Amino acid sequence: MTIQVFGHKSPDTDSTGSPIIWAWYLSEIKGEAAKPVLLGEPNTEAAFMLQHWGLEKPEIITDVEDDAPVVIVDTNNPAELPANINGADIRGIIDHHKLVGGLETKGPIDIRIEPLACTATIMWKMIGKDLAQAPKAVKGAMLTCILSDTLEFRSPTTTQEDKAVAHALAEDLGVDISEYAAQMFAAKSDVSAFSDAELIRMDSKEYEVDGTKFRVSVLETTAPEMPLGRKDSLMASMVDVAKEDGVDQVLLFVVDILREEATLLVPNDLVKSVAAKSFGAEVSGDSVVLPGVMSRKKQIIPNLKV
Repeated sequence: MTIQVFGHKSPDTDSTGSPIIWAWYLSEIKGEAAKPVLLGEPNTEAAFMLQHWGLEKPEIITDVEDDAPVVIVDTNNPAELPANINGADIRGIIDHHKLVGGLETKGPIDIRIEPLACTATIMWKMIGKDLAQAPKAVKGAMLTCILSDTLEFRSPTTTQEDKAVAHALAEDLGVDISEYAAQMFAAKSDVSAFSDAELIRMDSKEYEVDGTKFRVSVLETTAPEMPLGRKDSLMASMVDVAKEDGVDQVLLFVVDILREEATLLVPNDLVKSVAAKSFGAEVSGDSVVLPGVMSRKKQIIPNLKV
């Protein structure tokens, strides 16, 4: 059976590109039939990556069958994976997030989790010299994933390894990192075609703090005026999204990539209290700027308090 390689739901660039990279490696280098799949529509930046490098958009699946062989990348959280994930035959996990627990395998497997900014960086290390055989598009996907997850090295999750790998790939591909990252971020910032609910769910993860369930949503952009111009309608939609998704509250952070700050929308007293207790922020209106906050993984979720 063909191994399906996939990342998390609401696929960002890393969860779109890393399945493509690893499926290539398994198929072309290891001789194991594999294909990348997605658990939803890729975001605008990921779609730009596919178009720019001439990559075919992977098939979108909603669940996995019993005993289907799979490799999970860019997550190890069952809440971000197909409902029947523990019925599948999980063959491997490659990730850069904290270990959550809850996955069950049919036998011993290879697991690689490292404290790096991007899954693709880990894959670069695992593939090693065999990467010389990769087509430009696979290397291009790898570079895009790293620049996306590090916000062109601005994110506090960035490590020297991420930087070194990105520079090596850029040199190999003849890519100017600053120019290419600007193109990526412009694609990510064009959210005009998306509804409020789509924007809220585009890059979001569920997280529970002391019994309160949050959907923590992040919009990374070089044009924060676009989503913030829709602040009122976004806050109204947050109520419906929370109800539909079975959470108590949506937390929406608009991350300004260039100014290196986040704006948290504050629709009610609960979020006002979260802003004060989590970030020491004094809120006087329906939003608050959090200087230096760029990373959900390193700066937002670990600090959340209610």
